[in-house]
Amino acid sequence: MVLDLRKHDAIIAVVQSIPAGFVATYGQIAELAGLPGHARMVGMTLGQLPAESAVPWHRVVNANGAISRRGDGQSAAEQRMLLIAEGVKFNPHGHIRLADYRWQV
Repeated sequence: MVLDLRKHDAIIAVVQSIPAGFVATYGQIAELAGLPGHARMVGMTLGQLPAESAVPWHRVVNANGAISRRGDGQSAAEQRMLLIAEGVKFNPHGHIRLADYRWQV
């Protein structure tokens, strides 16, 4: 499915604004991009990024503060590693405490 370029650009602009060491949820990104209720569109947009993209896709997590599963199985481990490198901590259940790490706009 091809996304409307304006929607794609709005999502990417918001994701690029997330500072290192913080995360945002798919729903939060959708809201900030002017697409309330379209969290899945955010996931789809990020899933279409080329491997060499500089967009910090790894800073986007689900509403529970967890990394969402992807088809390749490798990106979840990569996402966790990138977040840890930025100082984000996970609890023993693999969740991020959003009260501590959620990006506040």
